[in-house]
Amino acid sequence: MLRSLVFPSAPTPLLVAVFLCGADLTAQARPTTDSVRRDSTQTLRALRVSVTRDVERTPFELPFAVSTAPLSARPALRRAGANELLLAVPGVQVQDRANPSQDQRIAIRGFGARSAFGVRGVRVLRDGVPVSLPDGQTPTDWIDLETIDRIDIVRGTAAALYGNAAGGVIDMRSRAPAAVPFTAQARVWDGGGLQRGNAQLSGSQADSTGWWQRAGWLLSATRTQGDGPRRWSRLDASSLFARGLATVAGTRLELQATHYDAPRAENTGALTAEELARDPRLPDSLNITRRSRKAVVQTQLALLGEREVAGGTIRGSLFTSARTLDNPLPFAMVAVDRAAVGGGVHGAWRVARLAWPVRLGAGVDAQRVRDERFNYENCAAVAATAPATALCPQPGNERGATRLDQQERAASVGAYGRVEVEAPHGLLASVALRHDQVQFRVRDRFITPRNADDSGDRSLQAVSPMLGLVWRVRPQWSLYGNLSTAFETPTVTELTNQETGAAGLNATLDPQRTRTSEIGAQALLGGRVRADVALFRAVVLDELVPFDVPNQPGRRAFRNAGRSTRTGAETSVRAAWPAFETGAAYTWSRFRFDRYVVGNTSFAGKAIPGVPAHYLQAFGTGRRGAFWSSVEVTASSSASANDGGTVTSAGYAVWNWRAGLDAAVGSLRLQPTVSLENAFDRRHASSLVINATRNRFFEPGLPRRLTFLTSLQWR
Repeated sequence: MLRSLVFPSAPTPLLVAVFLCGADLTAQARPTTDSVRRDSTQTLRALRVSVTRDVERTPFELPFAVSTAPLSARPALRRAGANELLLAVPGVQVQDRANPSQDQRIAIRGFGARSAFGVRGVRVLRDGVPVSLPDGQTPTDWIDLETIDRIDIVRGTAAALYGNAAGGVIDMRSRAPAAVPFTAQARVWDGGGLQRGNAQLSGSQADSTGWWQRAGWLLSATRTQGDGPRRWSRLDASSLFARGLATVAGTRLELQATHYDAPRAENTGALTAEELARDPRLPDSLNITRRSRKAVVQTQLALLGEREVAGGTIRGSLFTSARTLDNPLPFAMVAVDRAAVGGGVHGAWRVARLAWPVRLGAGVDAQRVRDERFNYENCAAVAATAPATALCPQPGNERGATRLDQQERAASVGAYGRVEVEAPHGLLASVALRHDQVQFRVRDRFITPRNADDSGDRSLQAVSPMLGLVWRVRPQWSLYGNLSTAFETPTVTELTNQETGAAGLNATLDPQRTRTSEIGAQALLGGRVRADVALFRAVVLDELVPFDVPNQPGRRAFRNAGRSTRTGAETSVRAAWPAFETGAAYTWSRFRFDRYVVGNTSFAGKAIPGVPAHYLQAFGTGRRGAFWSSVEVTASSSASANDGGTVTSAGYAVWNWRAGLDAAVGSLRLQPTVSLENAFDRRHASSLVINATRNRFFEPGLPRRLTFLTSLQWR
């Protein structure tokens, strides 16, 4: 029972508002608004996904729990974070930290729920190109969400296909260029202390008989700024995203370029329970004293290609990126210069001439990243008139004496193969196997009589098998089961952040390994109702557990738990009618430590922190003529904030409402929207800092806020 799941009273006005109705907000130009409305609301379109490294296929043929985020059913999203885009996907929880200096925490079946920063334990891609680094760390601040059109998710362990840190997979697919020669669109919104403007230009060239055909392009520019919803949460960020596509001599080519520049993103920090109850807008006062924040610049280029070869499809990609980070934290000032490069080749074939047709797939991935890392004493709290010290030799200068100077390298190579047999009576049996090797190297350049050489090397590898079985009972109804695995190496940061403060690599921190068994069913009924259910049990060995280092505020270290078990159930339903579309996703999780001892304390039987037992998300969108209205709810039961379960967050339910108009006048299309988030002003912790010191476990959800959004499109 949802005893700790608390719903606010009087939601009736919002439910009634759904039926005020309105028009679907589309991202690209279409022939007419009416045709869009008929196509997108009368039936649910048949889904085809490629997140499983095959050609695009219907999920009814796949032995995985696969979802596609229902973006088209939820118009006029702010796109300020992944929490908006991944709503109502079962098994997926996005913790909004209300902190521009910290990425939102994305978890799939608990993997990634305890990430100290960025995304951990979940593989993230954009158009098949890895966003995740070879050690499994994933900074997501630089991803341009304004141009994301579709998100495919594998909700289970997928190391047999994706290798390291694949407790789940998220593949964000970019918006296609407009089908007309030229379109222009501008979006602006203001709310919650932030303002954003986005401009997009797009177009396509008709087929040509020359050496290239079917060319298209997309250019997006975004600017976000403001003081933020909490104190000490200012954000100033700009991004550019460009995409060009063409078919050249029978090969489909794509070039992508992204540039992100955030000169200031303040780190507002976490709160105690008393501070959360008093005012969720409060910051961690130490973060202000030490002026905790970050400045980041990232650039990435990617080249993708696809070609039909010998009855199959071969895809390849090459990418390179550079990132600079200046990150003052309470315990130190961190500076990183990063360079990364990688690529992959993947092929898929179907051999139909056999008695039982066979599908074959194989691929190789390779990545390498090099970080030049420096740590300095944080002297922000030292007055300019204070006497000079060894740690702060220049009072008034934030950056003090050098504490760490080292080069960190991580490289990974993985190769996999997959075979699927199409047996009679709608049965499909598959097996996959992948081998990965991840190498870490640290070269210490800060060696003094009192600071020994902490250089080190580690090489970790894993073989990851998978077995899958699908019974396609009907064309739009299937049952599936799988036995799958995942492994997760510590990141370079986790290996170097040692409790003792020493540099180099932690030789006692081992990879986390997972074995999962899963069964599920999915169906599309009458073209209007899509439903799925999945049951799983995962056994995790050497689970990576974070904790705050005593007497070093903001510094996190990691250790292994012996064994844990994760048992869960996921279900979702989505339905569409001409004037109304709705969806809901519910996740039940029972995650427990089996063996876990710290000192003389055993945490066996305790709940794994950061994961609620019950998690529900739902939405409804109504339309009438040019008007539309949408309601969303996220409800969570309580969750533990530390290994011992002595600190828990309260359950909560948060309601959002949006309404807008979609009006077309000639070549112009105007779409004004108003939204009310956290409509009942529910005070809650939307994210938890696991095993925090100073009792700062709670990262507050945002209070009630009103946002105005306007979109203008010309074609």
